[in-house]
Amino acid sequence: MRKEYDFSKSIRNPYTRKLKKAISIRIDPDTIDYFKKLAEQTGIPYQNLMNHYLADCAAKHLKPSLVWQK
Repeated sequence: MRKEYDFSKSIRNPYTRKLKKAISIRIDPDTIDYFKKLAEQTGIPYQNLMNHYLADCAAKHLKPSLVWQK
């Protein structure tokens, strides 16, 4: 290794904006099972599928229709 490196001609990483943020969220076991089965069919990890689904909903400005019953 060198003692010093010259970064004067370096460029910023263009992918840093696309970094994901880890969060903690409670999800029903049935929902997780659904995405895990879908992951087996598609070959995409279930957490990635969930992220893609939520990103698609956000891009389309979809809102859940919640009806509270007494």
